[in-house]
Amino acid sequence: MADLRGGARLVIDGVRGVTGLVEAMHSRIARVPMPLGQVPDMPTTGITGLVYRSIQGTTGVVGKAIDAALAGVEAVLPAASPDAAAGRFDAERDAAVAALNGVMGDHLERSGNPLATPMALRVRPADAARGPRVLLLVHGLCMTDHQWTRDGHDHGQALAEAGGWTPVYARYNTGRHISTNGAEMAAQVEQLLDGWPVPVEDFAVIGHSMGGLVMRSALQSALHAGMRWPAKLRRLVFLGTPHHGAPLERGGNWLHRGLGVSPYVAPFTRLSGLRSFGITDLRHGNLQEQDWADDRFTHRDTRAALPLPSGVACYAIAGTLGEGRTDEWLGDGLVPLASALGRHSKPTRDLHIPASRQWVARGVNHLDLLASDAVYRRLKRWLGPANPRDPA
Repeated sequence: MADLRGGARLVIDGVRGVTGLVEAMHSRIARVPMPLGQVPDMPTTGITGLVYRSIQGTTGVVGKAIDAALAGVEAVLPAASPDAAAGRFDAERDAAVAALNGVMGDHLERSGNPLATPMALRVRPADAARGPRVLLLVHGLCMTDHQWTRDGHDHGQALAEAGGWTPVYARYNTGRHISTNGAEMAAQVEQLLDGWPVPVEDFAVIGHSMGGLVMRSALQSALHAGMRWPAKLRRLVFLGTPHHGAPLERGGNWLHRGLGVSPYVAPFTRLSGLRSFGITDLRHGNLQEQDWADDRFTHRDTRAALPLPSGVACYAIAGTLGEGRTDEWLGDGLVPLASALGRHSKPTRDLHIPASRQWVARGVNHLDLLASDAVYRRLKRWLGPANPRDPA
């Protein structure tokens, strides 16, 4: 029922958004501006304006009534049955909601939509024994913690069997700013390790895609706040992490800017601008609030240089669609090779990850980094039993 309420709110938001877009186009066309240039948004007036105001007002009233009715029904419904069929449905539902959060999770959170995903750190199964080696796995954009299992393989569970780790899976709203998620992640990791039932002897993190950026941001936030858990972190593995951004988001931003050139199509920037804070952070790999504070749609790389944490052994795995070194430019289909390995032409932005802690998975795309046997063997080598030859 919460999903139904959330979906109804999105429909209402969509109707109001489309109405506003149509009114903006109507207003601009009525003023007959030049084909190029900037024209300020102005509401329509007279009978036309009254019509648009009526649509917006009626839609809002209807939306509140639907939400109140669904909330009343939800309160008296029994809890869902946790049978096998429901479990399969929940997995599909989780994937759909995770994708929705990635695309517009910031809007879901601002509007109080129940589809917004709250952050949580979970041990699976919940009653699993907690050992002294803790491995945190942080998923990427539009994903959920359950998607660490791909093609029947889960890096976390496999490493638990091979190296004695207790895997902990993060779940979070990937549409929020990376810095926002990082600050909350820092606080939750502190709480997690403080409440761990046995002394933590080894703490490591694997971040897939955006998850690696969230953990870098979390580390910075934790160090700034004087938290204790960064001192326990020994190893940090980046799995296809776009340290210096992803070309797809840069292309999307050029499209967004291009639509604003003509006043006749400028209202459509409302649609291109719907992509979430989290997605726009991936343009250059923003980690801190100051990186996006001025304008989240800027083309320039405005990041403050943030080196990797000292005292932590950092590793990077990059995928590439090609099988040879001549086609490494392909990257894994979403993240360029150099970005995934932390390389940059400017020394101040290069992460300087030692060559011995970099590895390229050839013929492996971005998502199959989660299922590749070759990737797992590399993780096992780096995150197996404590290796005194590779101290943090």
